[in-house]
Amino acid sequence: MHTPPITIIGAGLSGTLLAICLAQKGFNVTVYERRADMRLEHIPAGRSINLALSSRGIHALKQIGLEQQMVAIALPMHERCIHTIGNAPVHAAYSGRQGEYINSISRSELNIALLNEANKYSNITIHFNHTCTQVQVAAGIATFTHNHTTITASNSIIIGTDGAGSALRNAFEVQVPGFTHTQDILPHGYKELNIPPLPNGDFALSKSALHIWPRGSYMCIALPNPSGDFTVTLFLSKQDSTPSFEQLSNPEAITQFFTTQFPEIAQHIPNLVEQYLANPVGQLGTLLCAPYHYKGQCLLLGDAAHAIVPFYGQGMNCSFEDVMVLSQLINDYGTDFTTIFELYTSLRKPNCDAIAQLAIDNFYEMRDATANPTFQLKRQVETKLEQLYPNYYSKYSMVTFRHNVPYNVARDKGRAQDDVLMQYCSTKHNLADVDLDQVHNLLLQLK
Repeated sequence: MHTPPITIIGAGLSGTLLAICLAQKGFNVTVYERRADMRLEHIPAGRSINLALSSRGIHALKQIGLEQQMVAIALPMHERCIHTIGNAPVHAAYSGRQGEYINSISRSELNIALLNEANKYSNITIHFNHTCTQVQVAAGIATFTHNHTTITASNSIIIGTDGAGSALRNAFEVQVPGFTHTQDILPHGYKELNIPPLPNGDFALSKSALHIWPRGSYMCIALPNPSGDFTVTLFLSKQDSTPSFEQLSNPEAITQFFTTQFPEIAQHIPNLVEQYLANPVGQLGTLLCAPYHYKGQCLLLGDAAHAIVPFYGQGMNCSFEDVMVLSQLINDYGTDFTTIFELYTSLRKPNCDAIAQLAIDNFYEMRDATANPTFQLKRQVETKLEQLYPNYYSKYSMVTFRHNVPYNVARDKGRAQDDVLMQYCSTKHNLADVDLDQVHNLLLQLK
């Protein structure tokens, strides 16, 4: 079987994982990355957004033999810890089943591990500091620049991944009839901060939780790191709102804001103002496009096809699932890339759109609903249902812990379940008032 060479644009998470999967199948893979080799460079603070590694991502890492290595450097987060002003934190388990939790992992450490794994394959070549400047889609030619020199990749399958794949997406927009591309930028941005370990080296907050400070139109979250610190992310309107990043522009305003709205965070960050002023405001948005392919020649994958906001912790997990779907199609159809790419788009487009919608939904849930007593009771009921009834999975569990459940199924079934549970819990005061058998029977009636 003739295996055509593969050109991958982007050596980020999904690009490097894809290179490894293809190399394992015998393909010769060349990866072009616009950034320097992150293993040799200092990674600036403020733009990481810790990753939440869950079932879909773990399943993908298992296929290339990196599951145990990556889980070993991650921190398990078994629950949400909700911090409201003036009240004790509320702890809500992510699942009622044993062994179901999400994992806080460093984006850079995961990417570095994938790059190191890719180095083990003689049929993978990675070029850093190479920017894709042009793609001739129909001809299968990609042009890159490096130190003012032009390099051309031709006669290969071209796959654009992660953010670097925008060059191929831009080429689709001009050269592929019927291609559509939309980008919806949230009015909110994000800024990262860091809670250091306590003087004795302990974590300042519970290390087994994802911490959320919901404040209505804005919020903070914090994820633990193995080094004992927490990555804190403030999600806030960029401007034209109160409060906003535009307004928080001087030390007095910053200190006042955190002291009144996030006192625990202010308490644990001695250099809060310095961090705040030094770190940039990042952009949040959803990118949708269709189709993901052009004939059997070019393919968009990962963030290049469907960038999503981070509020379900599924961006990386979804991109890794992209790679697994493509890998299975190659197993099934060999090198018939026309069929493979057509099927890939038909399989992934509905599911990637679904998780994009769910991620936006979860933004409003995290900043608004998590402080709502009815919502908190609903989560308690879901946890109990998962403990007592093996056939029940919450929407969150279907998305996060069941890699064999398509995102669009999880969305549709999960939303229907949420409607039933929220309506039921709105008439109850606490878990003792809930007839779990009755609730379960109500859920079984859903189509």
